[in-house]
Amino acid sequence: MKVLSLIPPMTQLNTPYPSTAYLTGFLRSRKIEAVQEDLALALVLSFFTASGLTEVRTQALALSEELRSASVNYFLDYFELYQGTIEPVIAFLQGRDSTLGHRINTREFLPEGPRFSSIDAYDDEGSGDSLSWAFGALGSQDRARHLATLYLNDLSDVLRDAVDDRFEFVRYAEFLASSQPTFTPLADALAASPSLLDLHLQNLTTQAVEKHQPDLIILSVPFPGAMYAALRIAQTIKARYPKIKIALGGGYVNTELRELTESRIFNFVDFISLDSGERPLLAILEYLEGKRSLGRLVRTFIRNDTGQVQLINWQEPDIPFDDVGVATWDGLPLDSYLSLLDMLNPMHRLWSDGRWNKLTVAHGCYWKKCSFCDVDLDYIFRYETASARLLVDRIEQIVAETGQTGFHFVDEAAPPKILKALAEELIQRKVIISWWGNIRFEKTFTPQLAQLLAQSGCIAMSGGLEVASDRLLKLMKKGVSVEQVARVTKGFSDAGILVHAYLMYGFPTQTVQETVDALEYVRQLFENGCIQSGFFHRFTCTVHSPVGKNPEEYGIALVPLPQVSFAKNDISFVDPTGVDHDALGFGLKRAIYNFMHGVGFEQDVYTWFDSDHIKIPKSQISRNKIAKILQRN
Repeated sequence: MKVLSLIPPMTQLNTPYPSTAYLTGFLRSRKIEAVQEDLALALVLSFFTASGLTEVRTQALALSEELRSASVNYFLDYFELYQGTIEPVIAFLQGRDSTLGHRINTREFLPEGPRFSSIDAYDDEGSGDSLSWAFGALGSQDRARHLATLYLNDLSDVLRDAVDDRFEFVRYAEFLASSQPTFTPLADALAASPSLLDLHLQNLTTQAVEKHQPDLIILSVPFPGAMYAALRIAQTIKARYPKIKIALGGGYVNTELRELTESRIFNFVDFISLDSGERPLLAILEYLEGKRSLGRLVRTFIRNDTGQVQLINWQEPDIPFDDVGVATWDGLPLDSYLSLLDMLNPMHRLWSDGRWNKLTVAHGCYWKKCSFCDVDLDYIFRYETASARLLVDRIEQIVAETGQTGFHFVDEAAPPKILKALAEELIQRKVIISWWGNIRFEKTFTPQLAQLLAQSGCIAMSGGLEVASDRLLKLMKKGVSVEQVARVTKGFSDAGILVHAYLMYGFPTQTVQETVDALEYVRQLFENGCIQSGFFHRFTCTVHSPVGKNPEEYGIALVPLPQVSFAKNDISFVDPTGVDHDALGFGLKRAIYNFMHGVGFEQDVYTWFDSDHIKIPKSQISRNKIAKILQRN
């Protein structure tokens, strides 16, 4: 039996999303014929050609003038320039033609649409060269990639405005799937006439099936923004290849479809599996081969003979983390991914810049207490590790296959004990890699450990500071304090490791004063070189989190959900503090954008907010609080 794993649009463009690589490697370790394709990348590249842009132009010209956006009008006005430059630019971003950077940097080669207005933010005090301060004399390749990325973002806007208004590079038609109580929005979209994007995806799907001739197709859906396209793929397969079976899984499925009762989705797929996919997948394959009964499927939804959705969960142990095999990228077009540079910040760029081998150091989270997190779900709750020797064996095998020595460890929170052992093993075996990952900023990460990790190849760390308020950090059971985070992050920075802080606003009972004070802490962390990057997320209450399950412990009341037959995750709540957190969000994001570019440290933080809509107090945190903490080290 042959298995084809597909990455549906949209995930990311600089490196493959790792789920198919994990599953393909696992299946091959069990002597099962397995292959994979990235249709997310293929879909975008199918438009970013001279002929692809001609199709887009035809769609744009069909719009009435009053419906054409500024991006569409600019594209039509400068179409010949776009058509003539698109293929060289793609080759440049794929690393196949670095010398083109010199022409891009002249600012005369590319058409510069509305997205290029952002360059004005970098103006070097009237120097006439808006990007000179950011890149310096030796940064010509980065400079060119940033300009080329703006150029692609302009074209993305054109695709959205002229071809399919649901399109984005990452969140494609996300609203159709995210926390949708019924399947109807997706069903209606899938029943509608296909857009040009849909037609391209249908063609790519057919090519993949004809190439591989699979018996089972796996669709891995990590985000709501990949669900619509996944079902368009499934729709094409069911119409043209009805004998092929289709299994659906992934992060979105695991989080939002756990209480599924909607049977219409099984018009498109045959199996929907929850949590780690190795054991359910083996059970499905054995069932299709006649080696086990339907009733012995594991954590898998089906539509039974009566037309009802049924969860079959034969109790069987999961595959140990030690035995899941080595991820493989064989079959994926590693030389075709686009190394983009959306932001100039050296840490922030890692998410879209470079081809990273994705690897997991441990399954689950060793802490699993944070009250905002889905701590009861398998990908958090079931914590398993592998030995440092085995991890480095896997690393060496992946480097040998891909030729790439960059690794992104995609753990929920990589454990310090394992990272220490891994670093020592890398150093002892003289394995040269560059790596980054996600951690908790706990005190175990001493300056000495940070130096060891840097010596082993660690270049960056991300972690959650969340609300930057000791009261709220304690309420959310984060297990860290602002002072501790300052010390740990400074230790990483002093070791030459870049640090990104995940930040949060709008947590239950958070006051305006606490929000302003949190921003002051963040300002000081940037100013004192503790962190180099950050992002403020709006807190969302989810049904699987401790907050969602025990709202009274956090001083809030949940808004009852409507009857749910499909996706269930986000849930609204009433906070008695009554703070308009949405009114504060823009100021937080504007401030941190400036901090990431080394701007605005001298301002009082309350000035970043719009005081016309909400009364903003001054911070009650002394402006040298973090500096004093660090001096006590």
